[in-house]
Parts: sequence; C-alpha cells; structure tokens
Amino acid sequence: MARLFGTDGVRGVANDELTAELALDLSVAAAHILGEAGAFSGHRPTALVGRDPRASGEFLEAAVVAGLASAGVDVVRLGVLPTPAVAFLVNEMDADLGVMISASHNPMPDNGIKFFSKGGVKLDDYLEDAIEARMGEAWDRPIGRAVGRVRTDLNAVEGYVTHLVASLGEGASLKGLKVVVDCANGAASRTAVEAFASLGAQIIPIHAEPDGLNINDGAGSTHMGDVMARVVSEGADLGIALDGDADRCLAVDGEGNLVDGDKILAILAVAMKEEHRLHSDTLVATVMSNLGLTNAMREHGIRVDQTKVGDRYVLESMNANGFALGGEQSGHVIISEFANTGDGTLTGLHLAARMLATGRSMKELATVMEVLPQVVINVRGVDKLRAGIDNEVASAVTAAAQELGNTGRVLLRPSGTEPVVRVMVEAPTQDQARALAEQLASKVKSRLAL
Repeated sequence: MARLFGTDGVRGVANDELTAELALDLSVAAAHILGEAGAFSGHRPTALVGRDPRASGEFLEAAVVAGLASAGVDVVRLGVLPTPAVAFLVNEMDADLGVMISASHNPMPDNGIKFFSKGGVKLDDYLEDAIEARMGEAWDRPIGRAVGRVRTDLNAVEGYVTHLVASLGEGASLKGLKVVVDCANGAASRTAVEAFASLGAQIIPIHAEPDGLNINDGAGSTHMGDVMARVVSEGADLGIALDGDADRCLAVDGEGNLVDGDKILAILAVAMKEEHRLHSDTLVATVMSNLGLTNAMREHGIRVDQTKVGDRYVLESMNANGFALGGEQSGHVIISEFANTGDGTLTGLHLAARMLATGRSMKELATVMEVLPQVVINVRGVDKLRAGIDNEVASAVTAAAQELGNTGRVLLRPSGTEPVVRVMVEAPTQDQARALAEQLASKVKSRLAL
C-alpha cells in the first residue's frame, strides 16, 4: 500500500481521495502521536489551523478542527493565510502544532493537509508514519472540560506581515521600484501586497481576487505568462509570481524573462556571502537543480549541498548543519534566519532589496549563472513505484548518463506529490537533452504502463 504522506503532507482530490472523514482521522492521530512524542510536555496543547482560499478548504478545515478539539487540543482558526505564515505563527504564538490546509500549486479540485510541530517545523518522516499507523485505532475520548475549545483569530496574520517587513532591516525601503505581484488568487492575495506596499514599492497586483474556485487557474508560479506580459506592458522593474499557498516564488526581469528558483538561489547566495551571512559558504539545493547552479556557485567560492527533492529535505540539511539558505528550482526558497519553510513573499522582498542595494537590474543579477539546457518530461499513466526497480529502465538511464559523461546528467524519479515519473536530462545542447529525455520517457511509458 502506498504511503499516505507525500513529500509535502497528504494530498488528493478533495471529497474523493481527501475526505472530511480522512481529515478528521488524521487530526486525531496527529494529536495523539505528537502528544506521545513529548511535543505537548504534559500541558493542554494549542493548535493553529490555516488554509488557502480554495472552496474545499472550508469543509476540510471544519473536519480538522473537529478532530483536534475532540482529542483535547485547543484550536485557533487563523482563516486564509500563506503556509509560511502558519509556520511563523506557530513559533511566534508558542503553539504546540500547526495545520495548513492547502494543495499549494495544484489545481483547485485538489487539497492537502500538512502539519507543523512546535516551533513551526514540518514533521519528520517517522512521525508522519506513526500518525498514519495510528489512524482508525480505538482511543479514549476526553469529555467535559477535557475537550478542546475553538476560537478564531483573523488578526494574527498582521504579525506575519510585520515580520516580513522587518526582515529587511530597520529603515528598509523599496521606494522607486515598480513591482508586479501575481498572487495566484491564493493565500497571499492580501499579505504579499501589504508587505511590498508598506515598504514603499509601487505595486501592481494581479490575480489577487480569490473566490474559492480560481486559485492557480492560469495564474501564479505555474502559469507565468500573465506576469511576464504585465511587467513588460507596465514598464515594471520586477515581477513576482507566487503559488496558491505562497511558499514558492518565481521572478521576472524588466524585459519579461523568467528568473527561476535556481537563479534566485544564486542571487541570494552571493548576496549573503558578501554580507557574511552564508554559513560555511554553503547553499542547499536538490538533485533537480540545474548543473549550472553548481558551476556558478563554485566560481563564487560557494559549495552546493544536494538533497532529495522536497523543501522538507532541504530544511533537514539546513537544520542539521546550520546552513542559512536553501531551496528548489520550483521556487521554494528558505532563508533560515527568517523562516522555517519556503516563503514566496519573503523571497520576493529580498530579491527586490538586492536590486536596490546593488543598483543592478534583475536581468543583470540573473547573469550570475548560466543555465545548462534542461528538459523535464512528466510521464503519466505509469506505476511510479516501479521506477527504481525495473532493470530495463535502469539500463536506459545508465546508457544516457554514459553518453553525456561529465557534460550533463540524467535523473529519473517518481513525484512525491503527483502520479507521475519525472525524467530530467541536462546536456550541452537543447536538442541532445530533448532527444535523450524523450527516449527515456518512452522507455518508462512502455515498461511501467498501468
């Protein structure tokens, strides 16, 4: 049976794979496991619950709150706000755990549930496995005064916005910058605009009117066309595109060119090294990051520590080694001085500040790295669990890697959040990368078809 938790919580089509019953059972089991793990330290625990604006979040929030309260946990409903805001507020408000209901960049019909332990940290794999194992077991239900109480605090988010602004330092200003902010009709439709505007930037918000149904719909970091076009038409200096729960950020330069997560990491790594804030002169990135990032960082005396795909694994390396910066090509960027998880708005603010500090355009800053041609093909309709054990697929990967030698690389991995196998090839030319990727994708399709 497949593991319930993926690389970023539990996700599925809301009211089909991810039901109210499942959400309630997950919350009860999480309360029990975290309590037994000592997270509650013998006191009556408090949980913060937030969500993105998708419609299914309304009934899933009700189920999560019911599950926690029935297990004796006091609950504070935070309403609609970004994932990094929940992580920050769990620590800021000294809560014992947090729950974010979101499917991030996924389409509106999907939803998800992710947990944070005390301090606003994502759960380790062993805790997630323990929660999954506990689901459905009989338990002693608290009664009377022992049941959890529920209250709503929709103003707590203001503390998060204040934190974002303060991260740039006392007296910081973005005055003089014109910035297009694509909020993906998601959780940061209010907070991102407030943060940039409070620093004096001229803000042009787009896709900032969530209605519960339009989240990520042709908008945000997975659909960059609108923000690219708007930057050019408005003569803006910078474009920022968030995803549905605002833990990702991609950027656009003044000419409408994409600045992806790898380039963002490179820009911030060089800046932090210059400011003596890049611990051990090390950047943490995943195996999906472009080889050009490693090459560029080497030229600047920065080591790249590679992890498995998923910002949780980036964060694990950062926490274990005290590293200050890490992230993914997709735009998850973690600046550990200010956040325990990827924070798209925080990332965008620091990019804008770097532009003003250097007097350089985003296009100039992005030249810090040269992107090696890369092709990624998502192969659907296959058994992703067999991707690492099929001998013919393994042989095809080995042959492609041998053809490239030291000039590129090949990576084949099952997605942790979607029913696909990702085939990635980097090569000296786009044509070679495309040809090898298509060959491997065809082999995966033929060998692993459902």
